[in-house]
Amino acid sequence: MTSSAPVHSALGGIDYSPRTRLIFGEGCVARVGELVRELQGNRVLLVTDPGIAKAGHTEGVIRAIESAGMEVFLYDQVRENPTTRDVQSCVHAAQSCQADFFVGLGGGSSMDTAKGCNFILTNGGEMKDYWGVGKAKRPMLPLIAIPTTAGTGSECQSAALIADEATHQKMACLDPKAAAAVALLDPVLTLSMPGRVTACTGLDAMAHALETAVTVKRNSISALFSREAFRLCAAAFPTVMQDPKNRAARGRMLLGAAYAGTAIENSMLGAVHAAANPLTAHHSIVHGHAVGLMLPAVMRWNAQAEEARAEYLHLATAVGLNSVEELVGLLKSALALSGLPNRLSQCGVTEASLEVLATEAATQWTARFNPRPVVAADFLELYRSLL
Repeated sequence: MTSSAPVHSALGGIDYSPRTRLIFGEGCVARVGELVRELQGNRVLLVTDPGIAKAGHTEGVIRAIESAGMEVFLYDQVRENPTTRDVQSCVHAAQSCQADFFVGLGGGSSMDTAKGCNFILTNGGEMKDYWGVGKAKRPMLPLIAIPTTAGTGSECQSAALIADEATHQKMACLDPKAAAAVALLDPVLTLSMPGRVTACTGLDAMAHALETAVTVKRNSISALFSREAFRLCAAAFPTVMQDPKNRAARGRMLLGAAYAGTAIENSMLGAVHAAANPLTAHHSIVHGHAVGLMLPAVMRWNAQAEEARAEYLHLATAVGLNSVEELVGLLKSALALSGLPNRLSQCGVTEASLEVLATEAATQWTARFNPRPVVAADFLELYRSLL
């Protein structure tokens, strides 16, 4: 007689189709030309930011694509936290060169800008027309995503996160057609990250792993990626902070960030990101720092829900810890190791600003996926505990 254990009550249904081919390994960026050719690209717009161009990463990518027989046009004006103005500027560049293929090189901002441009170039209209899920009606151009940071996981997501230029409201525009055809994960490209960028992106990757593990949309597929992402990042983060040239640790962070991005695609995020976005919008706190600040407090709050606490405990034991509180301590230690401020008041946040922050946090899209229902009053107390 056989029996099977019941599916965990909080695990939802699964509709899983890997949209992005994942290629990982030192030196794999050299394959970008053959991959563009394989995907039948001819006129490639390389989307990146001035810092990446200055670091010299664009030269190798351009050389690899041109060596494979395609034309490359460079757009290197991406800004951090791209807005609708950035997208429109990129659209003008794509139209000018009659691009039929995108390569996004850099952090999440470069990949988001390339995706945002792809929406407008192929489907017309404005970014707000695509705010939500599956609103692009026409096919989109192929995209190869090449991350130079280990944090956002945008290379494995179908979302473009673009802020409205006027209101600073972040719009999550999700569509399967926007996902990268290929993600090239070359750890060598991440060696050029400054310490502060390493810290912020690393905190972001760990937050992605921990949030996706407990959302109401999580399922058995997302759980696999969340758990492996956290296992990789928790072990590698202290090493990359203390030994930035350690390629093995850089590789683990890069792969962990990609797995966490895949988990987001299948599970969404929660109250940590809902609370972080207003901090970035109103106080210019870098996104990864903002989520690193909020993560321990939100985890303690979420752990009052039995199923979330059980998953946190599973993650804790996977990295050699014995309790949820020890897991929270690990995250607080990671923030301390980063050297970034650990109180909101150190970042210019005052008691007077908390009401506005809490109200906006409660309206964020990701708040609805948190394992515990969360309203403005809850966000107010979470902010206040970190002031």
